[in-house]
Amino acid sequence: NLDRPKASKKLPVVLNRDEIERLIKAPDTNSELGIRDRAIIETLYATGVRVSELVNLKKRDLIKSENVIRVFGKGSKERIIPIGEIALEWIERYDKAVRAGTGRKRPAGFQSQANDLIFLNFRGGKISRISIWRMLRKYSRDANIKKDIHPHTLRHTFATHLLEGGADIRAVQEMLGHSDIGTTQIYLHLDRSYLKEVLDKFHPRGKYAT
Repeated sequence: NLDRPKASKKLPVVLNRDEIERLIKAPDTNSELGIRDRAIIETLYATGVRVSELVNLKKRDLIKSENVIRVFGKGSKERIIPIGEIALEWIERYDKAVRAGTGRKRPAGFQSQANDLIFLNFRGGKISRISIWRMLRKYSRDANIKKDIHPHTLRHTFATHLLEGGADIRAVQEMLGHSDIGTTQIYLHLDRSYLKEVLDKFHPRGKYAT
């Protein structure tokens, strides 16, 4: 008897570089909401954090002097993740322009400065994961991205783009907070898929390659 082949895991959805740029630039940053949303998208893509980790980020978890953030992942495991200057700049802009209360009259009881969370909803409370999911879906439509986008898509995109750029898989594993490197290795398969796309697009006989 022949053994049935094992079903391969479905590869996660990943945005290419053009798509992530369009998504990042989709919010209207002339509005307070747009500034907040841009800061959220920049942070998700810059760090690869889970949305559950993002909504629980506190000001004290942002260590600006070292350009890192501290997150508590599954099992309350702490990890330190580098964060790029661009994401930091948008967090700073959000903190000054929105959280500080400039630009509009706040509803009664609004106490954004007393709330230690970095990202807040419009009432000054904790933003929900479903709100971020809806926000990303809206901006993906605005950016004419045909893929099914959710917060984890940016985590997948973060890891894949790092590996495409030559990052060591152990470093990516640590940043993602994977206890098993096998979980991280799926992004190597995504990297190969990206290379196949490059071949198909740019090689004169790429479409016929097998």
